Amino acid sequence: MSVTQHTLLAAGEASEHRTLIITLFAVFVAATLVITVWAGRQTKDAADFYAGGRQFTGFQNGLAVSGDYMSAASFLGIAGAIALFGYDGFLYSIGFLVAWLVALLLVAEPLRNSGRYTMGDVLAYRMRQRPVRTAAGTSTIVVSIFYLLAQMAGAGVLVSLLLGITSDGGKIGIVALVGVLMIVYVTIGGMKGTTWVQMVKAVLLIIGALLLTFLVLLKFDFNVSDLLGTAADNSAKGSAFLEPGLKYGATGTTKLDFLSLGIALVLGTAGLPHILIRFYTVPTAKAARKSVIWAIGLIGAFYLMTLALGFGAAALIKPDEIIASNKAGNTAAPLLALHLGGVDSDWGAVLLATISAVAFATILAVVAGLTLASSSSFAHDIYANVIKKGQATEKQEVGAARWATVGIGAVSIVLGALARDLNVAGLVALAFAVAASANLPTILYSLFWKRFTTSGALWSIYGGLVTAVGLVLFSPVVSGKPTSMFPEADFHWFPLENPGIISIPVGFLLGVVGTLLSKETPDAGKYAELEVRSLTGTGAH
Repeated sequence: MSVTQHTLLAAGEASEHRTLIITLFAVFVAATLVITVWAGRQTKDAADFYAGGRQFTGFQNGLAVSGDYMSAASFLGIAGAIALFGYDGFLYSIGFLVAWLVALLLVAEPLRNSGRYTMGDVLAYRMRQRPVRTAAGTSTIVVSIFYLLAQMAGAGVLVSLLLGITSDGGKIGIVALVGVLMIVYVTIGGMKGTTWVQMVKAVLLIIGALLLTFLVLLKFDFNVSDLLGTAADNSAKGSAFLEPGLKYGATGTTKLDFLSLGIALVLGTAGLPHILIRFYTVPTAKAARKSVIWAIGLIGAFYLMTLALGFGAAALIKPDEIIASNKAGNTAAPLLALHLGGVDSDWGAVLLATISAVAFATILAVVAGLTLASSSSFAHDIYANVIKKGQATEKQEVGAARWATVGIGAVSIVLGALARDLNVAGLVALAFAVAASANLPTILYSLFWKRFTTSGALWSIYGGLVTAVGLVLFSPVVSGKPTSMFPEADFHWFPLENPGIISIPVGFLLGVVGTLLSKETPDAGKYAELEVRSLTGTGAH
């Protein structure tokens, strides 16, 4: 059977069982909307909207953090990268997981103790409020939009496969639908609604991945060696499929790209706004620490399962079929579900619909978390403290957050439509690079460097941000390759797909240069206060 026939058969299966698929999607969307409305009714003030009233336990927040982190990139992008590139695809999983150690050891506890609702709270504690909050808000929104791109691209690919939609207009319509749903989640439910949706979605995703992992291993009589051998043979790459270098090793440039990707993944998590604000939803720093430990356990188990998903897809589906369905491999996991159940069977259609509904749930929950982070930062940092100079009421602030949600949703719909053919794991890696270049240096210097000044913070945030985004714009991600955002154009001059290896050191360096060149005298008393507060939690909200 030809690749096209196979792909059409998969789409046909989906189309035949369209009623079942749409019903499953509708049930999940309805259930999450009920949760959101319930939580929205309990959202009384700004603390409820931004931080869920700080009522979540370490385990609950750990589950929600896992839900936030195990995005479309984890489920669709990594499975696709492993299915197409074997060992090199799994490097995403390793990077995403190791990154949590940086978050746990350096950021989780001090941030929970020092801030109130956003990253800007920590930076503004010992520096000039308005410029620093403007910079923090700008950076948060840019990072969130990069991350949102990946989720939107994943949603377009997934629902298109299920409903047999091949037209660009149809795919753009799906991206718009996801955008509208996320706006509803955030404006009605705030942090409480978003957190509960993420907890439900994390449980569903882990159950879905467990089921697929079990079925893959069952297919190979629980013989992992047999699974890997079949995957290598079926990939047409032979033993090279199981060794480093298939994607990141052919040339010096690809090796550099791998190094850049690794640095961005490991350092990026500790600067991601939607992860940072999760530490404010727990009552104590101890609970923040506990939530990160729970998250590491749950995320670690999930990433181990991506091995079975990726290599299972490589073993059971021809690479041409995966690429025909989606150039970047984002449909490998749903196609694996279809093949495990039987391409021409009801069970195959049920499994495909179930796994796809879980993946869709994943996307909805993550986009809600991202939108909440960026709209919170706009309302709390830019609107309340810069535009209104600290005179805004809580009601005005929450209103501004809701309007910001609509604006950010609209921007992400437009950009998501453009990015619909890019690998979602690669897109998320770009968000990590931008977060590690602009946010992480500033957070670490603020918490641990006594001499650090407002000028240093501005140089670090804006310098890291401009460098990272500028390099991405002129990289193969945007133009110059068949898998680029604009495949017909070619204006790239930066050879790497991830800018981390350049932009992250630039962010750290500019923080030092800006501080040393400024004539400001740091407030030693404020730094001492922040140090005590970040280490002990004294005076934390």
